[in-house]
This record gives sequence, C-alpha cells and structure tokens, in this order.
Amino acid sequence: MTNSTFRFKQFEIEQADCAMKINTDGVLIGALSSHDAPLRILDIGTGTGVIALMLAQRYPSAYIDAVEIDLQAAYQAGLNFQNSIFSNRIKILNSSFEAIDQTCFYDLIVSNPPFYTNSLHTSNERKKIAKHTDIDFFKNILNFAYHRLRAEGVLQLILPTELALEIKRIAPDYNLHTTQEIAIRSFESTAVIRQIIHLRKDRQDTVRQQNFVIYSGKGIYSDEYRQLLKPFFLAF
Repeated sequence: MTNSTFRFKQFEIEQADCAMKINTDGVLIGALSSHDAPLRILDIGTGTGVIALMLAQRYPSAYIDAVEIDLQAAYQAGLNFQNSIFSNRIKILNSSFEAIDQTCFYDLIVSNPPFYTNSLHTSNERKKIAKHTDIDFFKNILNFAYHRLRAEGVLQLILPTELALEIKRIAPDYNLHTTQEIAIRSFESTAVIRQIIHLRKDRQDTVRQQNFVIYSGKGIYSDEYRQLLKPFFLAF
C-alpha cells in the first residue's frame, strides 16, 4: 500500500494517477444515492472509482458502468475495480458518457460532476478537464438521462447550491423533474454548500426535502455523518 492509497472497509482506492482525488462530495453521493433495487447503474466521471465501488457495496445485485474521459484516471479506476471483490460487476469505460452504447439503459445514474462553471481555467490541463465545465455539459447529461433512464429510473447529482438551482430550473426542458433534494451543510447553523438533487421522468406533487450536516463542531464529524459512512470508513 502506498501513501496515495485510501483504504475502505471492503476495498482500496489507489489515486496517484487521478487528477481529482477522493473528496467529501464523492463519498457523500456514494453513500446518499438511493434507489429501491437498481440492477444497472451508471457513474458519470468516475475519477478514482470510489462512487462506483461504494454503490457496488451497497447494491449487491447491481451491475455498474463507470465512465471516465481522462485516460490515466480511467486506467487507475479500472485497476481499483479489478483489485476489488466487486470486479465482476463493475466495468470502466474510457469515453464520454455520450459515447455509451445506445442499447444501455439504467435504473440509476449518478455523478459528482465538474462544477467550476464560468470560473477561470487552471493551468493544469487534466485538472481543468476534471474540474471545469459549463452549462452545456449539464444540458447534455439531462438529455442523456432522459433517453437512457428506465421508466422508474433516477438521475442524482451533487452540486453547489446555485448550480443546483439552475439545473432544477432547466430540467423540465428535458422532461425531467426534481423529486428529492438533500441540503448539505458543514455545520447546523451554516448555509447550504451542496445539494444532492434527484431527477425523474415522472413529476410528483411534492419534492422530498432532507437536511444533512457534516460536522457537529470544529473537526468533529456529526453522528449522522459517522453513521452514514460507518459501512465504508475504517475510522468509523
């Protein structure tokens, strides 16, 4: 095991060759994504592969496609999958999600997408691709999800608050509707920093609201964070 290896209870992540490392957003959507019984899952922009592996652990009947456009990250994620006990249920695809075979349909599509919309590009090209995007990227995801989700399927994204508002605003243009929102705060008294939004083809009368707090004090994880990640983190 190297210094760049992150150990979980049921798998390990080697991330030395990934532009974007394991982060809180990724493990939160990996643990908070929900579906009754997905048989086919797509992870868009898998990076290290951590979300795909968490979903493989949570849903033992699911087969997972993990797509990653960066060649080095895709290779690293593929090795992480191969070295896991879930290797027979996860496939890495080094391509854009738009290039996925048109015969593939999904019960659950998840993404911790690049969201530095309208920000300055970084000098590092790989980090720029991993972190920078614009609204067209999300329009393409919405269009893809509408055509590739099964009837009861759901698209779930973790986004900064302002971007989440914009995606929820334009989603109906692609016949997708918000059915659930998880508002994530660092502390109970602070502003929402992320939202996990659930988008489906069927419109519902009410949008389910949920709050999630990461810390109970400075450097102290909340009980709900610890319970959520207990199946995964060795420290919990």
